[in-house]
Amino acid sequence: MDIKQLQQNLAEIEKQIEENKQLITDETNPELIKLAEEEIVEFQKRKQTLEEKIKNLQEEPTKTIKSIIVEVRAGTGGEEAALFAADLFRMYSRFAEKEGWKTKILDSNASSLKGIKEIIFKISGENAYEKLKQEGGVHRVQRIPETEKSGRIHTSTATVAVLPEIKNKEIEIKPSDLKISSFRASGPGGQYVNKTESAVRVVHIPSGIIVASQTERHQAANRENALSILRSKLYSLKVEKELQKIGRERKSQIGTAERSEKIRTYNFPQDRITDHRIGKSWHNIENILDGNLEPIIKAFQKK
Repeated sequence: MDIKQLQQNLAEIEKQIEENKQLITDETNPELIKLAEEEIVEFQKRKQTLEEKIKNLQEEPTKTIKSIIVEVRAGTGGEEAALFAADLFRMYSRFAEKEGWKTKILDSNASSLKGIKEIIFKISGENAYEKLKQEGGVHRVQRIPETEKSGRIHTSTATVAVLPEIKNKEIEIKPSDLKISSFRASGPGGQYVNKTESAVRVVHIPSGIIVASQTERHQAANRENALSILRSKLYSLKVEKELQKIGRERKSQIGTAERSEKIRTYNFPQDRITDHRIGKSWHNIENILDGNLEPIIKAFQKK
């Protein structure tokens, strides 16, 4: 039985539960009330079984995922946010190196002071998704920027999204749904870094999703990179809709990048990283930002 059929069965059972609850409220016959209560208990057991089956089917594909696409974007905080985004990229790429995984940059947009406005990269390796899926969300940093003369602590954010890389057969994209254009790749400050229009921008018309890639020398390679990003985004969108159909709510990983919508805070003055979802903190920020993510990953695995 596929996941859609299970979801339909779940919806039907939930309907039956509500009808029995309403019957208990309206009915005066003790025998009918007792029968309705017994049915609710039975339906609740069946509901729990179905929910477990749906959960297992949703999680099963993640165990075989070999590659993920990670997006890191500077949020609020100007240049300091861009520098923090660069720190996060270094953290994930260093961790990938320690794990023996391969990292490939698909698209990037640097700031003028060695920061990163946005970077999209692929990590290929065993259990990459299982170990890094909890990194998606808004990361907040509190520290004194190098350019700050008065010694004031600044608060900035960067957003992270972790998406499984999806193959062609898993997400069908109609050529007629795409608007593909080329442009010249640019570096920090917007200056062009090559003379040919090798960079590619892809617009998925039905969803409005726009992706781009400019790291490869040849247009065909950048086109494939952009389509790979698009497939992952469409897959994530599909999963969101399926979860909503069975009445579950899940916030977007990225959110609006406001300071309050945080999953983790990096407090440099106190040398402490706090993950607000599990209420746990770790010290030695520099060591963790150098790619030593094992303590955080283990804490989530225990949870």
